[in-house]
Amino acid sequence: MRWKTAKCVTALMLLCASTLGYTASTYRFRLDPVSSSVDAKVAFMGIGNRKAYFPALRGNVTLSPDQMNQIDLNVTIDATQLTADDGTTTGRLKGKDFFYVDKFPTVRFEGTQLSMTNSTNGIVRGNLTARGVTRPVALNVAFSTPPAEVRGKDAIRLTGVTTINRKDFGMTAYSLVVGKKVTITIKTRLLPT
Repeated sequence: MRWKTAKCVTALMLLCASTLGYTASTYRFRLDPVSSSVDAKVAFMGIGNRKAYFPALRGNVTLSPDQMNQIDLNVTIDATQLTADDGTTTGRLKGKDFFYVDKFPTVRFEGTQLSMTNSTNGIVRGNLTARGVTRPVALNVAFSTPPAEVRGKDAIRLTGVTTINRKDFGMTAYSLVVGKKVTITIKTRLLPT
């Protein structure tokens, strides 16, 4: 009888160990550079807005439908390629008062936590680095397909929006005419790898 009990306990322990050691499926995607862009919008003179466009970015995303609270989202933006509505604004944004692209040619977002608010919308928490300054941010994201149903075979569209205080990143110039709150929007197509 003891031998049967010991055998059952051993079998149960092996079952538990194999369950605990189970690795959830993970799916990897890369940002499609042709279908990806970032823009930043800021209030200007209290009567309108100015936008900067960042057409050159790269990155990747790792998702696990079995562990939806985790995400590995990395986006690197080439700030040297930014443009604005006119040459003067483009020059100022690339200069020392704003992105200072000669010294800090990239902007980077690294997201590590995902909280879904419904099947296709959620919040990615992570860090944004610009001008050599890193700050925590929350990116509101919308997926074209529920990430819990992702199986890593089809492309997914992702839109992310966050608002930052530009002064937190050392961009303090023109305070009387340029607002401090900047709304950043990422639009991308994720391709399975």
